[in-house]
Amino acid sequence: MYWSIVGIISCVKVLLIPSYRSTDFEVHRNWLAITHSLPLSKWYYDSTSEWTLDYPPFFAWFEFFLSQFAYYFDPKMLIVDNLNYASSETIHFQRISVIIADLVFAYGIKECCSYLSVCGVRKSSKWDLKWESPTTTLQLLLLGNAGLFMVDHIHFQYNGYLFGLQLISIARILKGQYLKGAFWFAVLLNHKHIYMYVAPAYFVYLLRNYCFTSSQTGGSVRWHSFSFSRLAALGSVVAAVFALSFGPFVVLGQIGQVFSRLFPFKRGLCHAYWAPNFWALYNTVDKVATFAGRKLGFNLEQTSAVMTGGLVQQFRHVILPEVSPKVTFILTILSILPALVKLWQSPGNPFHFVRCVVLCAFGSFMFGWHVHEKAILLVIIPLSLMAVVWRKEAQIFVLLVTVGHYSLFPLLFTGFEIPLKVLFLLLHSSYAFISLSNLFDTSHATLSLPLLSVPESLYLLGLVPLFVYECFVHPLLGLDATLPFLPLMLTSVYCAVGISYCWLKYYWHFLVVSKATHKRKTH
Repeated sequence: MYWSIVGIISCVKVLLIPSYRSTDFEVHRNWLAITHSLPLSKWYYDSTSEWTLDYPPFFAWFEFFLSQFAYYFDPKMLIVDNLNYASSETIHFQRISVIIADLVFAYGIKECCSYLSVCGVRKSSKWDLKWESPTTTLQLLLLGNAGLFMVDHIHFQYNGYLFGLQLISIARILKGQYLKGAFWFAVLLNHKHIYMYVAPAYFVYLLRNYCFTSSQTGGSVRWHSFSFSRLAALGSVVAAVFALSFGPFVVLGQIGQVFSRLFPFKRGLCHAYWAPNFWALYNTVDKVATFAGRKLGFNLEQTSAVMTGGLVQQFRHVILPEVSPKVTFILTILSILPALVKLWQSPGNPFHFVRCVVLCAFGSFMFGWHVHEKAILLVIIPLSLMAVVWRKEAQIFVLLVTVGHYSLFPLLFTGFEIPLKVLFLLLHSSYAFISLSNLFDTSHATLSLPLLSVPESLYLLGLVPLFVYECFVHPLLGLDATLPFLPLMLTSVYCAVGISYCWLKYYWHFLVVSKATHKRKTH
């Protein structure tokens, strides 16, 4: 049944082939051309296009692998100088490659579900139902994730493939296969380095549960149980993956150039569209304070509204202090430290590992440097796993998944995609509300949505007038020319409030939940 569902959803993805595609489509076409037509020594030096190769080597090799098949569709797409080339064959190949790569995502989901079906969580009658069991619910929540439909199959990226690698690594660790879990996570890191933000959760959990072989009563570490041989085995697995990935560039003397591409700190604090995080609120306070200051007669510096779109630009603050990459790094570390301490103090609890992965992704999203709005999926995907296990996490999930996916709407701004993104959001969120409330047999007040309180429900329903204003009222009022940035800012700020609330609520839940093992009833 599972692979039949995968096949049906893949057919839906095929229907999206003619839809809008972003500049990321040209980014990946250019990478196909670079890896196919140029020698390895020029991969991270070529600047024919502004969309230079800035992913780790394994993803470059992934593009090289795809290029071997691309040649038989249209060899012209593999010419480096063929900028913005988009023949029908090129479009079909790249779209289909994303759909096929999603099979890795489907496999990762299956592996996580196989753990849920045999783990120590005490079963209820729901576990034996065909369509209402936690495993089926998880499968449909992930396979039908609205964010991945929008970002991968319309906007164009390969996030499903990457999340598949992450789910495989999580599944291996959940099953106690620590070296395999470390291997797959190292492979993931060498595909896309944004996942390094969740690396601390892997490091702490593997060190505590694999390198230390026993614990005292109450969970305290037995320091004498530390195994150097296990640490060596773990380090060897990770080092071998990184050596295979970066080794050729070390030999070529290009490792500095590779890292300069991977970590371009010359970019600004925020992306062209502000990700709905702490810095969106920070920027908004600065703009509001600047506006008020000018109205009161203060002579303040003029700045341009760089959040209106286009290429990456920097936003300069007028009232509030400027923020450097070092500040964002420190705040990110501070934001995840309590979660890491809790994880260290909770040996033998793999669900706490998943929760810590979620919180590390949350911390990097809230406080990281130059965060993309798509990074909210780093939180939503692993949280989906916990949403079918614990009712409190299901409550947070339904709120976060709706707001988080709505925050992706600005990525799809053409008229044809408006009904598509609304449809994907409504279908996925409706299924999440209905399936999870049925799974946990929850009742709700007449004026609230399932699993949510009345204030949470009212906040969520506030997305409706926000959407109506942005799509219809704002252009009808003729504000497109004078205030073009306003719809984006409203979306960013409104969603930032909800996402910040979910972060704080989930953090509190993790800190107060029992340190005991996962072998307990779902509730």
